[in-house]
Amino acid sequence: MSPDDVAKLRSAMAAIVGDAHVLTAREDVIAYGFDGTFFANTPPLVVLPGSTAEVAAIHRYANAERVAITPRAMGSGLSGGSVPLEGSIVLGVARLNAILAIDEIDRVAVAQAGVITANLQAAVERKGLFYPPDPSSLKQSAIGGNVSENAGGARCLKYGVTVDYVLALEVVLPNGTILRTGGRSVKNVTGYNLRALFTGAEGTLGTVTEVTVRLLSKPRYARTAMAIFDRMDDATNTVNAVLASGVLPTSIELIDDTTARCIEDNTPIGLPLDAQAILLFGTDGNDERVVVEDTVRIGEIATTGGAREIRIAPNAVEAEKMWSARRAISPSLARRRPNKLGEDIAVPRSAIPEMARRVRAIATKYGLEIPLFGHIGDGNLHPNILCDRRNAEEMLRVTGAAREIFEAAVDLGGTLSGEHGIGLLKKQFMELDLGPDAIALMRRIKDAIDPNGIMNPGKVFPDPGGADAFHL
Repeated sequence: MSPDDVAKLRSAMAAIVGDAHVLTAREDVIAYGFDGTFFANTPPLVVLPGSTAEVAAIHRYANAERVAITPRAMGSGLSGGSVPLEGSIVLGVARLNAILAIDEIDRVAVAQAGVITANLQAAVERKGLFYPPDPSSLKQSAIGGNVSENAGGARCLKYGVTVDYVLALEVVLPNGTILRTGGRSVKNVTGYNLRALFTGAEGTLGTVTEVTVRLLSKPRYARTAMAIFDRMDDATNTVNAVLASGVLPTSIELIDDTTARCIEDNTPIGLPLDAQAILLFGTDGNDERVVVEDTVRIGEIATTGGAREIRIAPNAVEAEKMWSARRAISPSLARRRPNKLGEDIAVPRSAIPEMARRVRAIATKYGLEIPLFGHIGDGNLHPNILCDRRNAEEMLRVTGAAREIFEAAVDLGGTLSGEHGIGLLKKQFMELDLGPDAIALMRRIKDAIDPNGIMNPGKVFPDPGGADAFHL
């Protein structure tokens, strides 16, 4: 985009949102050019609307002038979905940050897209209610981004992911039309489920401006247990044994030996370094006796399955210490090597043991450190490939390892992403997962809603050349 084009665009955007909310200086816009991956591209302009009407006006102008838009919440994503490609401006929703309603009768919350997820959770919990989805980035991510990527989290084993709680959406379509889909009623099967279509669409079909989510009653009691295993196979088999027992934990989280070493090197909290795997179990409910019995039962199953040690937190303080290990993973890995490629595969529960074995074999084959952790209870694993992008030879090995991890997940009946989305990172593998007919149908939907192709171009859909064109 030429300087004259940027100046013209700035003038048009300032007329909509005010000059203070249009950024073009490099020191301002550079922060909007990256996310939690190592993709980066500085946009020529960032516009920060303060209302849905302003978002609609921005869309109308951009659509008429064929200006590409990349919607962006807080930029904490892990797929490159909010990274603007060349020539795309960023439409940030951070100023749309009001919680509009918390209704204790309808049990819903209505929030603008820029509301931080943790702030929404805290607000509803003050009323004794509960919004379960809990992405690890909940203190940084916003609800609009969670919807766009269909975010998950540790509690998804018991409670489900973001789409399971979206009752209604306000979305601005590419041409500026403001669409409201869904409502507050418990049941709603009128017409196509458009709110599900826009959830997980990664901003390729429109900009989400307002979200209505259903709420639950806040569980009164919670317990945490840690099981330590000398063998990864014992840990992964224990996961399925617990689930087959009839006990439904809130969460089951895996930390492998490489991940544990990274945590202890960065923020020592007493994790064993001679164990191949650690499982963290959470349980909750409104009957304290049942919660305690379920936790004890989990410990018994884990011991039978080969756990050498079971630690049950006696109180909330000790439970918090255990969960701090899980939250410490991302910053710990960031300190281990200059870069990391964080993957997000999901496989059927029956395939969890084999997927873990394949990841460890791939790490050995390519001579790479690949910490393995994640929401193992629902088969959502996060193999993170540690690397240095300045080392061309190492990055060739990283590319090969990433490809084999994706292929292994699909081969075992799984999928490319459980909660991070596709974005730039995995788009070349979409056909491997979905097949050509599904990709063709998705393209037709995209073309019907966004005929000028202005919404978040270059994301989700594979480039010509297919998986062989994949590179980092």
